[in-house]
Amino acid sequence: MNFSANLGFLWNDRPLPEAIRAAKAAGFDAVECHWPYDIPAKEVKAALSETRLPMLGLNTRRGDVGAGDNGMSAIPGRDAEARAVIDEAIAYATAIGTPNIHVMAGFAKGYEAHRTFVSNLKYACEASTPHGITILIEPLNKYDAPGYFLTTTDQAISLIDEVAAPNLKLMFDCYHVQLMEGDLTHRIEALLPKIGHVQFASVPDRGTPDHGEINYDHVFEVIRRLGYDAPLGAEYKPVGNTDDTLGWLNNRVADSV
Repeated sequence: MNFSANLGFLWNDRPLPEAIRAAKAAGFDAVECHWPYDIPAKEVKAALSETRLPMLGLNTRRGDVGAGDNGMSAIPGRDAEARAVIDEAIAYATAIGTPNIHVMAGFAKGYEAHRTFVSNLKYACEASTPHGITILIEPLNKYDAPGYFLTTTDQAISLIDEVAAPNLKLMFDCYHVQLMEGDLTHRIEALLPKIGHVQFASVPDRGTPDHGEINYDHVFEVIRRLGYDAPLGAEYKPVGNTDDTLGWLNNRVADSV
């Protein structure tokens, strides 16, 4: 298996270019991030070129975080803001060679929120197509993000089918899916054609994947057997120094030698 370091959580105590270099030194095959926009794209591109690591994905901005925003694309009346951050994400992703953008829905509910999200996803898919970029949507669990519009894989697949764009895919985060739905391996197998990226962390504490209620040795083996060979995103919250939490990765590298 190949693994991607999510630099929104791993080495997030240092500037993004330095975090990219740390991921390379630790043995990751790729990186991904949350919101890189405060760092000039040319600095991130230079670190990616130096390390020869691909940046797999980034998120659209959340909006006014101080006011409680966690995305805007499903919030009625905020289409202009939502589309502005989609445009920004496409420009940044294009500048650094990133193939995936996670469009964040935000806190909303009801038919108008659904209609708004569909409309903005259609906009994102159309705008990103000339750049070869895939748009991702990710269900978030109700415990960490109460009130978030998108919460289950069934809801996500319904949206993907309605938008009907070939470059709209599911971000399958094992942590969120386990908390909301469970039955991970059967869901991965059933949804694989519509999955654009897979992320993981332990449940319930969102820590390293070597403890908790999910047997990741089994999950990873199922994913490998299904033929999914893209890097899997390590999006866990390290306790202390990130380098001190990489025993799970070092063990897997040792086992493959």
